[in-house]
Amino acid sequence: MATNKTPRQEIPARNPEERNKDFKEVSLGFTEEQAVLEAQRCIACKKKPCCNGCPVEIDIPEFIKLVAKKDYKGAIQKIKEKNNLPAICGRVCPQETQCESLCTLVAKGQPVAVGALERFVADREAEHPGSKEPPVIKEKKDIKVAVVGAGPAGLTAAADLARYGYKVTLFESLSASGGVLRYGIPEFRLPKAILDRETEYIKSLGVEIKYNILIGRTFSIADLFKDGYKAIFLGTGAGLPYFLGIPGENLNGVYSANEFLTRVNLMHAYEFPKYKTPVKIGERVAVVGAGNTAMDCVRVAKRLGAKDAMIIYRRSEAEAPARRAELEHAKEERIEFRFLTAPIKIEGNEKGEVKSMTCLKMELGEPDASGRRRPVPIKGSEYEMPVDTVIIAVGQGPNPLIAHTTKELAVDEKSGELKIDENCMTSIKGIFAGGDITTGEGTVIAAMGAGKKAAAAIDKFFKEK
Repeated sequence: MATNKTPRQEIPARNPEERNKDFKEVSLGFTEEQAVLEAQRCIACKKKPCCNGCPVEIDIPEFIKLVAKKDYKGAIQKIKEKNNLPAICGRVCPQETQCESLCTLVAKGQPVAVGALERFVADREAEHPGSKEPPVIKEKKDIKVAVVGAGPAGLTAAADLARYGYKVTLFESLSASGGVLRYGIPEFRLPKAILDRETEYIKSLGVEIKYNILIGRTFSIADLFKDGYKAIFLGTGAGLPYFLGIPGENLNGVYSANEFLTRVNLMHAYEFPKYKTPVKIGERVAVVGAGNTAMDCVRVAKRLGAKDAMIIYRRSEAEAPARRAELEHAKEERIEFRFLTAPIKIEGNEKGEVKSMTCLKMELGEPDASGRRRPVPIKGSEYEMPVDTVIIAVGQGPNPLIAHTTKELAVDEKSGELKIDENCMTSIKGIFAGGDITTGEGTVIAAMGAGKKAAAAIDKFFKEK
């Protein structure tokens, strides 16, 4: 039996020189032996500090205890009491800054690998379909609820509302579910088949999904109420890309991260040459930013044929917001990093195509409002570097469509985020909201937590009527 002296099991990954040429999944997942060894490292703290770091409130020690006993069916049932997307969360949640950061074993430098264990039990259930238990639905209610947006917040809210017994219709503007999970995360980090599998589970709860319907254009919010929906949850995410505001961002060859990843994911560029997707990739690609989205962009560019794919970031590696695992995977795949570097101008040729970028070297000053050390320009340090593709990955804001077409919704003038009260309700009675549209760009699990909280608030809203 393992003890807390047993080293943390590291999740295996494919060879970097092999994987940086295709879009197959990078991480391979625990073997059964690894999963059991890792689960046996959990010391089952009475106060369960790890649970305080989980926005969807999974009873983490309890599911890990079941893995240690090889009761995988019991483990997935325990997770699904709170989380309807376990295989997704096991792959893309930042566990190292949430549940794992509060693990008692952090003091010894090796917290339990909660995310890898969650992924293991979710994948094992899929590999052994006979072990699946039908979902339990409480007493059904004759009340229609609309959920707008099939991203992590919307999928979670819809699933929980169905479990409460409501008739739930989920409206999605695209032809498939997932939102940012589908168009914003590459196949090598989150395979579409995993997303499809977890969407099917949510549909099995009784959720009806209607695709290719853009609320705010196809139907208005008022139309939904006229159609008999008694409450509406808005979870349309953050789809408005930010730019740097420097000269040259309108040149051919400059993409926002949102546009670049959407083209690759929704138009199957990752299946080239089977699909001839119009994503032009130059020989030298610069990605501006150092979050998870930036890492996704630069690694996609490498896979699509860029000879030199690089990250340009104005702070140092220590301040980079990307998950440590994603940074390390990028380094292994021979991505170039230029830290303490800020672009100030993009230059084009006579055809209006990107040919170079002028950057300024930076040094770190005192911490700013974010708590990170402020980048300070070094005078006279400008230099020009040849590039033919630039991808701007510096964040996104809330999708403004519904707010623009529903004038009664109160919106924060500076951020564009919808205003909600402590019960997740907007300024219009019966309309609730959560996730990135109320907070700005955040993590998948934070959006799921918001969807869960809103579903509970909607249930309370009807009970108090």
